[in-house]
Amino acid sequence: MPQTDRETRLLSGLSELVDHHRLNCREYERILGGLWQVAPARKLEDIPYLPVSLFKTHLLQSVPQDQIRITMTSSGTTGAAVSRIAVDNETSRRQKLSLNASMAAILGRKRRPMLVIDSLAVVSDPALMSARGAGVLGMMPFGRDHCFALDGSMNYRLDEVREWLAKHSGEEIFIFGFTFLVWQYLRGLAEELGSDLSKATLVHSGGWKKLQSEAVSPEVFRRTFRELAGLRNSYNFYGMVEQMGVVFLEGDDGLLYPPNIGDVIIRDPLTFEPCPPGVEGVIQVLSLIPTSYPGHSILTEDVGVIETIDAGVGGRLGKAVRIVGRLPKVELRGCSDVIATESQRVLDAAL
Repeated sequence: MPQTDRETRLLSGLSELVDHHRLNCREYERILGGLWQVAPARKLEDIPYLPVSLFKTHLLQSVPQDQIRITMTSSGTTGAAVSRIAVDNETSRRQKLSLNASMAAILGRKRRPMLVIDSLAVVSDPALMSARGAGVLGMMPFGRDHCFALDGSMNYRLDEVREWLAKHSGEEIFIFGFTFLVWQYLRGLAEELGSDLSKATLVHSGGWKKLQSEAVSPEVFRRTFRELAGLRNSYNFYGMVEQMGVVFLEGDDGLLYPPNIGDVIIRDPLTFEPCPPGVEGVIQVLSLIPTSYPGHSILTEDVGVIETIDAGVGGRLGKAVRIVGRLPKVELRGCSDVIATESQRVLDAAL
């Protein structure tokens, strides 16, 4: 969708979500009253946003507790606070519809045999779903005859994978895993089994920070699997548990494109003013999906830049985004921490 048309539709839908959450989430209403001059938004940049860190300290929801279907949590290091996201049936339905539309663009409508570079244990607790488990579960409907490459101790299931690959020899298969696991384990599988993955499509996301410490760039990642196993169809995506269902899929140019139901704004880390294309800043993500919690407009802790608008390779429309990395903690003071700290203060007063 051309960017102008996208913004017109999003502005209407996001304005409705602001009103919905203001009326149904007491904490969100307090934040708007304490930090924002609430007025009809004339452009996307006027939509109020919450810092992503706020979801680590408060469980914000806009529906009664008995309507919550599942509470998802973000991934995090041991002892670190994680985001908690309350999802009801309507939000879950919207997430699935959005993800279906995005994945059909690279996988088609036909379900493929699916190899998961993870353990079955990661999806064994449906009551409290981590970002990793939710990511695997969210992708499983796009595959069939699922095979998990690892056991509960994160060791290879070589015999099972070898048998599964032989069973689907010559077929188009779907491989999914989180980036750091794919880099760590799929390389070993390909080397051990001598697999030809030229007909496979790999979808992966997350964990680039761990790979950067090993000097593994996206270009090195793609080239390694192409040379090792003939894997040419490899797609990274950018997403987060706070906005499940919205995936920024990698295009042939290596840049990321938001779906039509979402968008991205890059903000200056000091002034919070929108940055023009070509200028790096803090990423704000927008989504029409969440009705059960106020996650429709979130200021992340990631740094990115808009490279082009309506000028992507292959006729891709909308904003083409490059992720630069994470905000160093020392820089958080004075930028997103300002809003996060003030939001915390307003919420504490409200509670």
